[in-house]
Amino acid sequence: MNDSAVFSWRTKNQFTLLVDSHDFYPAMLYAIEQAQHYILIEQYLVKTGAVLNTFINALIAASERKVHVLLLLDDYGASEIDSSSLQKLQRDYIHIHFFNPFRWTQLYKSMRRDHRKLLLVDNKQALVGGAGISDEYTLHTDPQASWHDIAVKIEGEVVNDWQQVFVDTWTKQTGSPPPIQTCKMSLQGKQLGRVLLANGAGKNHIIRHAITHIQKAQKSIWIATPYFITTRKLRRYLKQAAKRGVDVRLLLPSTRSDHPWLTQAARRYYKRLLMAGVKIYEYQPRFIHAKIILCDSWVSIGSSNLDRWNNFWNLDANQTIQDEAITEQTIELFQHDFSQSHHINLAIWRTRPWYQRIQEYWSGYTIRIIEGLMHFMTRMNKKKRVR
Repeated sequence: MNDSAVFSWRTKNQFTLLVDSHDFYPAMLYAIEQAQHYILIEQYLVKTGAVLNTFINALIAASERKVHVLLLLDDYGASEIDSSSLQKLQRDYIHIHFFNPFRWTQLYKSMRRDHRKLLLVDNKQALVGGAGISDEYTLHTDPQASWHDIAVKIEGEVVNDWQQVFVDTWTKQTGSPPPIQTCKMSLQGKQLGRVLLANGAGKNHIIRHAITHIQKAQKSIWIATPYFITTRKLRRYLKQAAKRGVDVRLLLPSTRSDHPWLTQAARRYYKRLLMAGVKIYEYQPRFIHAKIILCDSWVSIGSSNLDRWNNFWNLDANQTIQDEAITEQTIELFQHDFSQSHHINLAIWRTRPWYQRIQEYWSGYTIRIIEGLMHFMTRMNKKKRVR
């Protein structure tokens, strides 16, 4: 597989939606417990804390069963793992590699991050979504602070594609293939699924396919994303869809966010979207970190935020699904979250206070500066490579 690879649709699969940490963390830990040969983990956000300690204990127990554990962690996203946690993982059968070590002296190169979230066991089961391994997601500590997210449990032939994604990234980063002997693929279920990848500028099949389905949608386009700093092209297609009568809805964070200024920056798009007929909901109870795209019966769930950073730099991966049962479950999830959100219409938006407008202006201005720097650095890098 190379950076431009596109996987085909696979028919023999079984998908299960797992909402919030009380669903996906137990499922992940149970999969680790059942592992007999190998465990593959590709992860961006990993922090020392109670959640990581639980996973470390589970991985150590697996290694004591002589199960190979391969951890591919983003160097920047996993920078808050303390030395004690890393020391615990220095065991036989546990292999750790950090993706693209961050260096201020190589800032352009260091901007490329592995934002994927994947757990795969024995080529039999995979769990994919937007959540990291961190205490931010645990509901029992502080319900007002915990993050709202979603994962997909995957069984069937598409798991083999997810394994290929991990193996190729590991091989490219380490210079050698992972020390595992691939297990036979499990074939079960009848649900249709496809893996989509983002591999940086010009290689973002997640956004490309999202736009294709947005253009084709006839009934509904519902999107949940934590950082709505999108491309002009994507916003244009959303507005066009709303104008032709499609029910276009955005489920976005309120001020409950790990980066509130990004919420403010995203609000600069609201007026034109609302004027075109796009419905905007800001989720109130907690920070919504879920990344979901629903276009009629096409569902895409994974690590992609649909933001500009994703478009330029990140490695991301989504599971797309065409299945009536999954579509209905996704609709129910959205409807529940809409009911807990503040629905913003054009009249409300025009009466927002002056200080909010100032926050939006300066946050948006900051984003434009960052975008300009990103374009400049990209051009300079291209010129350097030509020389």
